[in-house]
Amino acid sequence: MNILFAASECAPFVKTGGLADVAGSLPPVLAAAGHDVRVVLPLYERIGEDWRSQMTYLTNIRVPLAWRSQYCGLFQLERDGVTYYFIDNEYYFRRWDLYGHFDDGERFAFFSKAVLHVPAMVDWPVDILHCNDWQTALVPVYLLEEKYRVSQLARARSVFTIHNIEYQGRYNKAILGDVCDLNESYFNEHMLAYHDDVNLMQGAIFAADAVTTVSPTYAGELQDPYYAHGLDGVIRANSYKLTGILNGIDTAHYDPRGNRAIAKPFSPSRMAGKAECKAALQQITGLSPAPDTPILACVSRLVYHKGFDLILEVLDQIMAMDVQMVVLGTGEERYEETFRRAQGQYPGRFSAQIMYSAPLSAAIYAGADLFLMPSISEPCGLSQMIAMRFGTVPVVRETGGLKDTVWPYNKYTGEGRGFTFTFPNAGDMLWVLREAVDLYHSDKKAWKGLQKADMTADFSWTASAGQYLELYTRLCE
Repeated sequence: MNILFAASECAPFVKTGGLADVAGSLPPVLAAAGHDVRVVLPLYERIGEDWRSQMTYLTNIRVPLAWRSQYCGLFQLERDGVTYYFIDNEYYFRRWDLYGHFDDGERFAFFSKAVLHVPAMVDWPVDILHCNDWQTALVPVYLLEEKYRVSQLARARSVFTIHNIEYQGRYNKAILGDVCDLNESYFNEHMLAYHDDVNLMQGAIFAADAVTTVSPTYAGELQDPYYAHGLDGVIRANSYKLTGILNGIDTAHYDPRGNRAIAKPFSPSRMAGKAECKAALQQITGLSPAPDTPILACVSRLVYHKGFDLILEVLDQIMAMDVQMVVLGTGEERYEETFRRAQGQYPGRFSAQIMYSAPLSAAIYAGADLFLMPSISEPCGLSQMIAMRFGTVPVVRETGGLKDTVWPYNKYTGEGRGFTFTFPNAGDMLWVLREAVDLYHSDKKAWKGLQKADMTADFSWTASAGQYLELYTRLCE
């Protein structure tokens, strides 16, 4: 099959979140299965010269967008069996931040139009056009007409993946014609009209041939008003074409046996290196050297839906236990300031690393003992899978991908992968944290068994890629 993957970000070129990991990891696995896979993304200013020097300029055209005619250059780069196309337009993409601009609706309407021009620009017929999140939500909508005008799109089937339904691309209806270049017929409740606004994600859900999301549990949650941010009715109306497919991680990159970013390699059968990683983490973050005290870690954006209100509510009770704690991330000021104060209140026991640092995150995954993710909502989550690869036991709330990947520890059978709680309640979280800390101190054999179960769990993309290929095949048939 010829598969075109459209995304607003893609690792390792440019990344702000989990979408980039998926766009960077899934296509190479699909390509390795024998398919012609290509990825298209904007050529942002943030993409460095090290990558630009490897690109080849192909061609350029003018892309019509309502009354505009915008330049669209096309660059190409080959990597890991995948062809990457970069859409060049400095007016829209020569900005340091990827998102958050006043004209984001126009920027990504242009990108969506440009995506549909790529197959003709390179004379390559598409079987599957796989789009991701609101930034490419107009692609399935535009495809409804473009497939009859462009021969390379004639047999294309569209797949739209919801990575996080909280961000939907909702705008005033005035953008319909002036920005999106669509006529009034598209402004109806079975396409783009949502409470007298334009909702791009809603349009993609109705227009796409198939809709996926990033875990089976999240697919069910999206039909609940609590999680769907107003689109639960739209999801239920299209549930017949909704599939939840769990994301994977790059298991070669996140391998404690050969990861150069950690202090000492280790494996499920040889865990001595993890103790050295723990000592290194304590030194790096200013925690006291205490090999027998468990380190509780958070690596996350510091925002409400990640569950940080629960942590703040019982932070003193957590620190009353025999633990050390390290938090890495940036986000809402109230969380940042509380964690900074906690560092002063608990010197040598609490470390607030208010920053983004890939090397430090690797050190935390490898050196910590417990990984806390009390998310209010978590479509899939990659951090808990990465932590488990490094033998760091997760403590999570049972939501989305956390429920699908972290099975609760059973002290009677020894089965499970971590510690879980059901309701977004600080008391419940504190209870399971105490259970985890107690197991760490009281039963080293059981703890090592839990670590081994985590480190040997299969979080590769292989199974997930197989499910995507089954979906693609069904659509093409």
